[in-house]
Amino acid sequence: MRMNAGHPTRIGFLSFGHWHPSGPHTRSAADALIQSIELAVAAEELGIDGAYFRVHHFERQLAAPYPLLAAIGARTSRIEIGTGVIDMRYENPLYAAEEAGAADLIAGGRLQLGISRGTPSPALNGYEAFGYVPAEGTTDADLARQHTAVFRAAIAGAGVAHSDPRTTGRSDAVVGLQPLSPGLGDRIWWGSGTRSSAVWAAQQGMNLMSSTLLTEDTGVPFDQAQAEQIAQFRAAWAEAGWDREPRVSVSRSVIPLVTDEDRMYFGDRDGAEGDQVGYVDAQTLARFGPSFTGEPDVIAAQLANDAAVQAADTLLLTVPNQLGVDYNTRMLSTIAEHVAPAIGWHPATVAAG
Repeated sequence: MRMNAGHPTRIGFLSFGHWHPSGPHTRSAADALIQSIELAVAAEELGIDGAYFRVHHFERQLAAPYPLLAAIGARTSRIEIGTGVIDMRYENPLYAAEEAGAADLIAGGRLQLGISRGTPSPALNGYEAFGYVPAEGTTDADLARQHTAVFRAAIAGAGVAHSDPRTTGRSDAVVGLQPLSPGLGDRIWWGSGTRSSAVWAAQQGMNLMSSTLLTEDTGVPFDQAQAEQIAQFRAAWAEAGWDREPRVSVSRSVIPLVTDEDRMYFGDRDGAEGDQVGYVDAQTLARFGPSFTGEPDVIAAQLANDAAVQAADTLLLTVPNQLGVDYNTRMLSTIAEHVAPAIGWHPATVAAG
């Protein structure tokens, strides 16, 4: 099996979907949703490969992914549509399987679903408010993996309930969910913040969505630690003997400074911001990845030397969604024209019409 030899062949944007009543352009949930659709349409026209969205609960951010994914699928024809990530602790896995199948069919098989345990939330054990409590002796991470197993089995067509003899005439059969979308099972990604969870994802046959932070600090720069994680994932994938090539994505904040407006918003951050090390909660020390702000050619050279960017096949660019569709479209256009080709990427063919 051929493994990715280096540099991204796909580039997408990743939106956190923030809104705030005092924000410059995105002041409501409706703004965040409609602008997300419009940005995906614009990105497809630019030849960008993917439109990805964060999923957060109990915050002024995008939360319910499937209506948004389906709406984008109905408005576009080529671009991949994904999440980064759906917190499986909160999900009814069977209902999620139905929603995912329907959204993927509307999109013509373009969903790329990033799922995982998720990140800390403003709500204490918020998944319990959704009705999901880890079984005694297990953790919330166990809960996420249990939900994931049920979800993946369901989208693959596994039987999930016994047939009712009153309607089927038999009691010895099991029935599965509908609708099923062929190939969706190969387009599930696990959001991983550690080397061990990346190995686990490979063993399960899921693609790898390497997190914007690593919840382990080995003392080496973020990109090198992330590249090590990717290498261990690919080695575990090969050892497992899966018959397809896996996908691997990394995310970076990339802000080219081209106009006076760019410099007004981001000029005080000119230059690469190095790794940051801090606690995401009381016990978890994490290393956060760098961000890149400056002239396009300088950013291109920095990304070309980023070990994890070169190891991945997909680069997700976080966008300042609250600055609106026009600003982010222009920013993505600048990256596509002046930054991304230097790291080996070329725009997708834009469909006529």
